[in-house]
Amino acid sequence: MQIILMEKMANLGQLGDVVKVKDGFARNYLIPQGKAKRATQANLAEFEKRRAELEKAQADALQQAQDRAARLDGLMVQVTQKAGVDGKLFGSVTNIDIAEALKAQGFEVPRAAIRMPLGPIKQIGDQTLDVALHTDVVVSIKVSVLGDTA
Repeated sequence: MQIILMEKMANLGQLGDVVKVKDGFARNYLIPQGKAKRATQANLAEFEKRRAELEKAQADALQQAQDRAARLDGLMVQVTQKAGVDGKLFGSVTNIDIAEALKAQGFEVPRAAIRMPLGPIKQIGDQTLDVALHTDVVVSIKVSVLGDTA
């Protein structure tokens, strides 16, 4: 299916690009989320009328993400979980736990933005993770997992 991108998307294209994607991806995700529209003549004409407005909105979103990134960069987050004597956690630390810890420190970050390439953390210690605030803005935070043997 041919679609018009209404915002920049990683691995897909820039604002206003007409790209071909699988029908299910377009119908079930891109169009309902407002990230794309079908590439019809009417939608193309409407997009060209609104292009300046959409570009300004995207520039504002990028600026907000950069401001948040400046405050988040290098931040240390501590998460406490029950652990055994060998340093192995009973359970794991997931992106939900990290998002809650960030929220407790005053940073509202969606859990999907926290990238955990090695999966959930299952050991006590420090680990560096990336937080994707925008397609162009990625910052690193340090997560310190503390063991609670009580």
